[in-house]
Amino acid sequence: MSESGAGWKAVRPLRHRNYRLLWTGLAVALLGSGLWLVALAWQVIELGGGPVQLSVVTTAYSIGLVVCVLFGGVAADRLSQRSVIVAADVVRGVVLLVVAGLALTELLEVWHLAGAAVLIGAGEAFLIPAYTALVPRLLPADELLAANGLEGTLRPLAQQATGPALGGLVIAAMSPGLAILITALTYFFSAACVLAMRIPADEQPAEIDEERATGVRAMFADLREGWSYVRRTRWLLASLLFGTAFVLFILGPLEVLLPFAVRDQLGGGPKDFGLVLAAFGIGGAVGALAISSRSLPRRYLTVMTLMWGLGALPIVVLGVARDLWVMALGAAVVGATMSAGMVIWGTLLQRRIPDQLRGRIASLDFFVSLLLMPVSMALAGPAGALFGVPAMFIIAGVGPAVVCLLVVYFGRMPSDELANPLDTTAEPVNA
Repeated sequence: MSESGAGWKAVRPLRHRNYRLLWTGLAVALLGSGLWLVALAWQVIELGGGPVQLSVVTTAYSIGLVVCVLFGGVAADRLSQRSVIVAADVVRGVVLLVVAGLALTELLEVWHLAGAAVLIGAGEAFLIPAYTALVPRLLPADELLAANGLEGTLRPLAQQATGPALGGLVIAAMSPGLAILITALTYFFSAACVLAMRIPADEQPAEIDEERATGVRAMFADLREGWSYVRRTRWLLASLLFGTAFVLFILGPLEVLLPFAVRDQLGGGPKDFGLVLAAFGIGGAVGALAISSRSLPRRYLTVMTLMWGLGALPIVVLGVARDLWVMALGAAVVGATMSAGMVIWGTLLQRRIPDQLRGRIASLDFFVSLLLMPVSMALAGPAGALFGVPAMFIIAGVGPAVVCLLVVYFGRMPSDELANPLDTTAEPVNA
């Protein structure tokens, strides 16, 4: 491939009209999600709430997400993925229209925000598996890595940087209620983009047996089928177990202890904390773009797992750095390796999982990732007070590195990836 061809590889999926519409809708919706995060916090403050009230609302969002995500995977495998995405966007948009109306008429209360957060989390739980399952229907197999790279580049830039910045400007100039209204409109725009897609009949999901598609018992049977597939697929089970351990090790220190590391080690404040977070997000975008600009590594399982495990080692820097630029550099490296690994992981879900199981496996992946998130955050504060913040960052960096080596060995990843090559000339493997 020529240098110019390699340079365009990362954006090649955007040549396809259906994917371009899907990606554009996602981009705008992610901007809205970032805006909502800021608007939510300031709306709680305007209502006279504090950390406890904000915690209640964010916990309500998590409940909606966790409770519904497995059923979102079933819906993605049973129904039209496009319809599921449209429904999820419309529900989120309508909910926020109501919240914005209540806010602008000064009738909003914190419990309204909590109820809305549950529904928004539920919408997200249905949207993510459907999106993961739909993308392989829109693109050739050799462009899926680039598509996941585009998404991996977009998320930190839109949801973690541009969206919150836009939210801050709107709230400063007008009100949180107007920012919530704009968020609702972004979800409606996303739904319109997905509705504008034209998917030929032969790309639609196969017809499903009506008797099998109904009833609570059938849904739980679908969930058992997905879990059975995970248990007998060694590389997949090993990866999901590693993901659970990874979240347990790193999420609490990053979410709970990092502000204290910035304050105590650097003598810094919110501005310095924001710069470290920005470095993490920019590193993530660069890592996603870099990995997607190349072909999928031949040793894709090993590379992915080592990126996550060994790539976590610079977290140690966050606990010992005495200069802002050193801490920011460590955060950028961690963000880059995490995001690059996620691009490969998303590609494997789309290329190595059978079509009829892809939504459920994506939802199981999401569920496992969320499972120990509250545990990690709950343990981080007390453990930091007991052992010290630097010690917790050392554990957060070294722990995943040790576990990843065990996962590569016991998951038999080197032999599996050689037996199932995913180069650009190979057909997707459903095993």
